[in-house]
Amino acid sequence: MKIVSYIFPFLLLLIACDKETDNPISPTASLLQGKWIHNEAYISAGGPQYWVDVDNGEAIEFYMDGTFSSNRFTECDTGNFWIEENTLFLEYTCDEFETPANNEDSYITYRLELFSDYFILTPTSGPICIEGCSYKYQKVGNTDN
Repeated sequence: MKIVSYIFPFLLLLIACDKETDNPISPTASLLQGKWIHNEAYISAGGPQYWVDVDNGEAIEFYMDGTFSSNRFTECDTGNFWIEENTLFLEYTCDEFETPANNEDSYITYRLELFSDYFILTPTSGPICIEGCSYKYQKVGNTDN
C-alpha cells in the first residue's frame, strides 16, 4: 500500500507535465509581448498538410505599447498591432508602404492561436493559400517595453 501512495503522485505528475496536451489560450497583447521567431510552416503540395522547418524565419517583437518590429520587409520594419476576437492586426507605419498581404483597410490580418511558448498564424488577408497554410512562431525572449 505504501508503494501505491508513492507511485500515484508520481504518475499524476507525469500526466500533468505532458507537453502534447498544450491547449490554445485566449490571446492578449500582454501575452504576445516579447520576441518570436518563425520556425515552422504548415503547407501542402496538393495533398495532406504537414509541418516543415523554416530556416532563417522572420523575427517579430511585440511591445506593451501596441507597437512591433519585424524583419519581414526590408522597406518597413515597424508598426502597430492589436488583437480582436483571435485576429491579429498588423499595421506597418512607414509612409507609402504597401504589400499584397494588406486588406482593404491596409492591415495585414491573421487568425491567431496562442499557446504557452508559441503561436500559429493563419493568413486572413492578402493572397490566401488555397490548400491552407499556417506559420508557427516560437518565443525566444521578453522585452522591457
